[in-house]
Amino acid sequence: MSTFNRANAHRYLRIGDLIFIRVTARPFLEVASATCSWTNHVGIVVGNRGGDWLIAESTFPLSRITLLSKFLARSEHGAFAVARLRQPLGNKQESLLVSAATRRIGVLYDTGFNLESRRQFCSRFVREAIFEATGILIGDVETFEMLFSRNSNPRTGFWRLWYFGRIPWQRRTVTPASLLESPDVNVLLDNWREPGTAVPAADDRESSSCSL
Repeated sequence: MSTFNRANAHRYLRIGDLIFIRVTARPFLEVASATCSWTNHVGIVVGNRGGDWLIAESTFPLSRITLLSKFLARSEHGAFAVARLRQPLGNKQESLLVSAATRRIGVLYDTGFNLESRRQFCSRFVREAIFEATGILIGDVETFEMLFSRNSNPRTGFWRLWYFGRIPWQRRTVTPASLLESPDVNVLLDNWREPGTAVPAADDRESSSCSL
């Protein structure tokens, strides 16, 4: 969309848009590294309050609704991306999506990133809310083994500590990177990749060790 840029992104957002950011907490930086992506967190637009968009997100300790301005303020270097479903949402689907996301508010965060957990994590939250409202499944379900196999220099030391010495290689999960790369969405803006962005080129090194 030619009219969509960093300066006016707020104006062109719609309910159902996915907002990707990069938070700086160590576990999430390791998620970005493991998935060969700059992004490690995602939320979804569910409304507007006082001129500021509302983002539904699964975050620690509980899933919640966050103002877009506060959501973006948590991102390293102000980096963010906006993606939109290729299939346009009608009014009924928008309403169903808001309801699906709202029902998931207040759920404990799953630090194990387990798709079968009763808890939630960001990419699962967004993926399942969209599926409930539209029947569209964005992103790929992968095991930890599949994720790390694409990385020629995986940093597994952190994850061994995170999982108390044993990485659950067959655990199924879904990642923010997988949602951003889904063929079912159009990426309208990705200012991490834009020429002239404030993000230092040296920081964009997660993908250098990944095979496509």
